[in-house]
Amino acid sequence: MEQVLKGVAIVANFNIPDKLNAALRVAEKLLSLECRIYMPIRGEERVNGTNPEMHEKITFLPFDKLYKDADAVIVMGGDGTILETARYAASDGVPVFGMNLGRLGYLAELEMNELDLLADIVAGNYTVDERSMLKVYVNSVRKGRIYCGYALNDAIVSNASTPKVIDLDLLDNGAPIASYRADGLIIATPTGSTAYSMSAGGAVVDPRLKCFCVTPICPHSLTSKPLIFPDSAAIEVVNTCRREKTVSLTLDGRQTFDIYYGDTVCVVKAPITAKFIRVKPGSFYQTLRNKLNSCDRM
Repeated sequence: MEQVLKGVAIVANFNIPDKLNAALRVAEKLLSLECRIYMPIRGEERVNGTNPEMHEKITFLPFDKLYKDADAVIVMGGDGTILETARYAASDGVPVFGMNLGRLGYLAELEMNELDLLADIVAGNYTVDERSMLKVYVNSVRKGRIYCGYALNDAIVSNASTPKVIDLDLLDNGAPIASYRADGLIIATPTGSTAYSMSAGGAVVDPRLKCFCVTPICPHSLTSKPLIFPDSAAIEVVNTCRREKTVSLTLDGRQTFDIYYGDTVCVVKAPITAKFIRVKPGSFYQTLRNKLNSCDRM
């Protein structure tokens, strides 16, 4: 038995009518369960234009207050939207709950035809699945530390502009591990092991394990293999590519930062974790099998 939910934030792309209407359906269900509803202020005009009566029952807040005032956040969308929201909510320790409006919906807990299960969540009949995250920063050879960010899925160093091979060195706590000529390197959490890392040939990792996965992307070598490191490691990726002006660091497919020759991307375990509400029974492997089998049928 977890915390009874008295106030829930709903996050969606309110500019898309289908997602706006889905968010209002969820809000209506939660209001019937005597739960306060919060939404980001950027969606207020759209909600008012679609359902003025519902608008009066919702509290609209700026993002910096949205996660602090809510007991949980319901995300309406696909895995990308859930990832982005989970990163923001992790800083305030607020659990996230995904309603799948995308295709795969690997991180989502419920589909829209399962709204009756919201009653269990509001009543506290759920568990919290805690997932490790990455803290990623960039050290410049000229300016010192110039960037810091967080990722739930992965940090990717690649030539984002064109699919050309680049040169990268991999180290752990300053000790050389390998040199790569490849399209890039993926450093993934166990959560991210089922995303781009898996598509690139990396291992699928049970989220209960405390580790990082390092997977080369299309390596120009017969011996380059994915590597698993303990999450106590301090992974360093050095840009040793002279052919390109910069390579790119991308976090969870959204945040991108330029990496110049000689700069180092450092990846360590983040001090914060992402929390996901789970209400349905089933193991990680059952979810993996069900979701990926459904993806194969698309």
